[in-house]
Amino acid sequence: MLYITTAIILWSSLGIFIRMSPLPVHILMFYSNLLSCVLLSPFVLRRGLMQQFSGSKKFLKLLVIGPISLVNTFTFFYAYKHTTIANAILTHYTAPLFVAVMAPFFLHEKLTFRIAASVMAASAGLWIMLDMSAAQFADMLLKGHSNTVGMAAGIFSGFMYAVLVIVLRSVAVFMNVVVTVFLQNMMIMLLLVPFMDFSAQLPGSIIVILVMGIVHSTLAPVLYFRGIKDVTANRAAILGYFEPVGAILLGFVFLGETLTAKAAIGGMMILFSGWLTIIKNSSGTAPDV
Repeated sequence: MLYITTAIILWSSLGIFIRMSPLPVHILMFYSNLLSCVLLSPFVLRRGLMQQFSGSKKFLKLLVIGPISLVNTFTFFYAYKHTTIANAILTHYTAPLFVAVMAPFFLHEKLTFRIAASVMAASAGLWIMLDMSAAQFADMLLKGHSNTVGMAAGIFSGFMYAVLVIVLRSVAVFMNVVVTVFLQNMMIMLLLVPFMDFSAQLPGSIIVILVMGIVHSTLAPVLYFRGIKDVTANRAAILGYFEPVGAILLGFVFLGETLTAKAAIGGMMILFSGWLTIIKNSSGTAPDV
């Protein structure tokens, strides 16, 4: 679970970098994934890892991860651009609720009392931390608030994140982490080509692209995909709640943002849900990367 937790903490800084760049979401995604593919390609080609999957059904299953991840990431980035970071995070982390519903059907994972309690504690903590009631959120959606499109994108990104977790768990037995990250990023990059404006000015966003390419598109997914070999889909989704906690702490440390009492209480509830998840390890051992 340490792999997943570390990846989530790294991803928690994503919103800050997205807001730093004037580039559209899809351009940031394209160049960060391009950089990741360049970084990973020597390792993949040198070890001949692609040959292990070429021409097999396993390879086709791995290719599906790319489009799913693209929709998940794009809608989450879109939410960051068109609503507040708090609203984007709040709507995106409906994912554990979707996973809790889907995992028993697609992965035959039991929805235990521990998992249900973890989801409820983390969800309640998130509402408290972001200082928004369910009634306020529903009212904003129903009245067509200016942030509605961004929040709708966030909810859909949460659903797609849940689908991604389910798919990753279904291929975890044979998944090679480096190959999977490489294929995911390559597919995202290729799917974005028709929408690219290659005349866009990049100099002002070079640092953002470098950080996103190295940290958010390479290191974090490698750690996450490695970690998901060892845990159930429900536990992986619940650990994702560490992202908003990390985002608030990073804002406090690096941006001087205020750490409110509600944020502290909500964060502690999320950490408690993580503790409930971690104290019972999943069975079985995962193959090496």
